[in-house]
Amino acid sequence: MYQGKRKEAFEINRTYDLFDPSEIDFIILTHAHIDHSGNIPTLVKNGFRGQIYSTFATRDLVTIMLRDSAHIQEKDIEYVNKKRKRKGQNPFEPLYTQADVIKAFKLFVGINYHHEISITPDIKLTFVDAGNILGSAVSFLSIKENNKEIKVGFSGDLGRPNLPILRDPEKIRDVDYFICESTYGGRKHDNPTDSEAQLARVANRAFDRKAKVIIPAFSVGRTQELVYALHRIFSRGDAPKIPVYVDSPLSVNATEVFRLHPECFDAETDEFLLMNKDPFGFNQLNYISEVSESKELNNIDGPLIIISSSGMCEAVRIQHHLKNNIENPNNIVLIVGYAAQHTLGRRIIEKEEVVKIFGEEYQLNAEVIVLNSFSAHADADELMDYVNQFDKEMLKHIFLVHGELDQQEIFRKRIIENGFAKVTIPEKGDVFVLD
Repeated sequence: MYQGKRKEAFEINRTYDLFDPSEIDFIILTHAHIDHSGNIPTLVKNGFRGQIYSTFATRDLVTIMLRDSAHIQEKDIEYVNKKRKRKGQNPFEPLYTQADVIKAFKLFVGINYHHEISITPDIKLTFVDAGNILGSAVSFLSIKENNKEIKVGFSGDLGRPNLPILRDPEKIRDVDYFICESTYGGRKHDNPTDSEAQLARVANRAFDRKAKVIIPAFSVGRTQELVYALHRIFSRGDAPKIPVYVDSPLSVNATEVFRLHPECFDAETDEFLLMNKDPFGFNQLNYISEVSESKELNNIDGPLIIISSSGMCEAVRIQHHLKNNIENPNNIVLIVGYAAQHTLGRRIIEKEEVVKIFGEEYQLNAEVIVLNSFSAHADADELMDYVNQFDKEMLKHIFLVHGELDQQEIFRKRIIENGFAKVTIPEKGDVFVLD
C-alpha cells in the first residue's frame, strides 16, 4: 500500500496498469506492516486467487490490521460521500471492504521459521527471522528450471541487532540474486542499547515540567517496544512513574497477538517474562479503545505519555492529540520512527513552523525530539553487514528496493565498493531475467 499524498496514493493503490492480479500465482508476504500487506484485499477484489504465504505471527497480525484498514476506509468514504451527495457529485468507493478482507484471509498459509515448503513442484520457500517486527521474515527461494537451481533472497524489512523483544536478524543461505530494502541505506542510527536511557530522559523531562508527551507510533511493533521499554524504565526507577495511555484500538488488538507469540521473543524478553509475566502491562499503563476515552485525555493534566497511531501521523486519533497539544511549548512530540515524504510526521520531523491538521493551520511550538535508536529498520552499517555475509563470487545481482532514491544511491555505491559486481535500483515496470 502506497502512502503519501492522499489523492495520489488512492489512485496508485487502486490501479494495476503493469499486471493483471488474476495472473499472479501466489504472494509471499514478509511481514504485516500496512505498506507491505495493506493492498492485498485490492488484489483479491481484482481477481487474485492464489495462496498467500507468511509466518503464523504475520498472518495473525494481518488479520486485525486489514480489518482495521477496511473499517477506516469505509468510515472515511462514508464521510466524504455525504459531502459529495450535497454537491450532486458521484459517490466514491473504498479500495476494499470488510468482505474483500475476509476473502483474502481464506488464502493465507502460515509457515514456521526454518521450515522449507514446496509452493510448486519446482519452487521451495524458507523463512528466517528478519527481526523487524513480530513475525517478520527474510525469504529464501530455491527455483529449479531446466535442470538448474536458481537461489533468490528477499530481505523484506530488515531489523537491527539488539532490538528489544525480538531476536536479531538471521542470515539466509547464499543466493544468486538478492532483493534488499534500503530505507536507511545512507544513514546511521543511535545504538538500540541506548534507547531506554534516551526514553528515560524524556520521561524525566516530562515529569519535571508536567508536560504531555505525544508519541506517534505504529500500532504493530513500535507501540509494543515502547510499552516494554517504559515498563523496564519504571521498574528500575530510572524515571518517576507517570501515566501512560495507549490510544489505539489496533494497538490493543496487536498487543494481544504479541502475547500469543512468545516463540518470536529474544532471550532477554524471555527472562523478563519469567519475572514479570506480562511485558506489555504495568500499573501506570492504560489501553484505550473508545473514542470518548480518547477525547477525555484532553482534560487530563501532565505529566503523562500518550502513544497513538499512526507513526506517520496520518490517522485521526494521533492528529487530534497533536492538534490539541502542539501549540503548547511545554509539551513534547516524541518521534520514534520513519515518516514518508508528504506526511504530517515528516513535517514535524523537519520542524516546520506551521503544520496543517484537518485542513487547519497550527503553530508547532511543542518541543520535537527524534529518537532514531528505536528504529526497527537496519541502518546503513547494519544493511551493509547483512549483505557482506553473502558469497561475492556466487551473488550475481543485487536489487535495491523500499527506499528513497538518495538513500539507495548512497547504498548502491557502498555495496560496489565492498566488492559486489552488480547492483541495480529498479524503476516501476522494469523486468529482469534471472538465469
